[in-house]
Amino acid sequence: MMQSYVPPSPAAGLLQLARLKGGLSQGQLAERAGVPATMISAYERDKRQPTLATLLRLLKAAGFELRMQLAPYDPHDEVLAELETRHGPRERNRRDRQITAWRQAERVTDP
Repeated sequence: MMQSYVPPSPAAGLLQLARLKGGLSQGQLAERAGVPATMISAYERDKRQPTLATLLRLLKAAGFELRMQLAPYDPHDEVLAELETRHGPRERNRRDRQITAWRQAERVTDP
């Protein structure tokens, strides 16, 4: 069965990005934030949605802050979704395999 890529919610993406940029495991972030590691996992997998206050607290525990601003609407995501519908099963399967390989890749460190 072919699996299509579903982008993470903004909260899930921000949390995972902050954790990875901070060089933290889910367990380490959970310990710093004083929450169960299962909560971090659920947020990153979009099984739960944090409140804005909770997201800000988790980002702070990872060493980051979220700065927000109002900006004119950009239809970027809708354009990408429309382009995705134009890809055939073979192209989506190839892309899904590339994403899987990227997720399983090991981190490269400088000597």
